[in-house]
Amino acid sequence: MTNNKILKVCGMQDADNIRAVEDLGVDWLGFIFYPKSPRYLAEIPQYLPNRAKRVGVFVNESRESICITVDRFSLNYVQLHGNESPEFCNNIQKEGIKVIKAFSLKHANDLSITGNYEDICNYFLFDTKCKQHGGSGNQFDWEILKNYKGKTPFLLSGGINEYSANSLNQLKHPQLVGYDINSRFETIPGFKDVERIRKFHTALLKNS
Repeated sequence: MTNNKILKVCGMQDADNIRAVEDLGVDWLGFIFYPKSPRYLAEIPQYLPNRAKRVGVFVNESRESICITVDRFSLNYVQLHGNESPEFCNNIQKEGIKVIKAFSLKHANDLSITGNYEDICNYFLFDTKCKQHGGSGNQFDWEILKNYKGKTPFLLSGGINEYSANSLNQLKHPQLVGYDINSRFETIPGFKDVERIRKFHTALLKNS
């Protein structure tokens, strides 16, 4: 745990990069199984994390395909980033798979849909609303989170960079359990700047 929070690094592809990021002590590593993403992971890398939890990111994928990928990559969680219904999430849960449901936020009323997913998902992930599925690298107004009254714990994503640690540590919400970082920590899509993550990681600890 970083600052008593989960630190998830998403969009990993390269074996050596995966190992280096895991060695920083991050908690979760995310792998994107959405073919339209530049970070799409088509084949099993030569190294997958042994200590950090493995999270697979899917967009409107079939239950069968998700289950096959979970087994193939030994995933600990699936993160559903599309228009998956509460019933679909519940069916994935019934397969014995832990579910993170992502929601794109722009306005406070965008949070209203989360009520339909209570008691179905293990975690929510709140990200910036944009046209494409997945991260835009832009930050939404974190003040919106004050309007979240649900009981499902959530991770925060959307525009987090190496200089965000102080602002993140000032966010106080009882259900905020972690941070998801991706594009702002890359040299190219799918390849993370290890030193940038290290600085962010250190700053979180220092400011906690």
